[in-house]
Amino acid sequence: MSGLEMTSICCPYCGEPLELWVDRSAGEQRYIEDCAVCCRPIELWWRPEGDDWRLEVRRDDE
Repeated sequence: MSGLEMTSICCPYCGEPLELWVDRSAGEQRYIEDCAVCCRPIELWWRPEGDDWRLEVRRDDE
């Protein structure tokens, strides 16, 4: 079974909705992805939280 999962977020700069693929099988991940609309860097932190997963989305300048 694949650990890939589609998730939807909103850009913390321009508010545009975006869809991202995240890989749950890779464990905790922290990376930066540019918004496809405004091109600003979005910090993403994908981590386990109990039996569930949590995705934190932040501006890179926070």
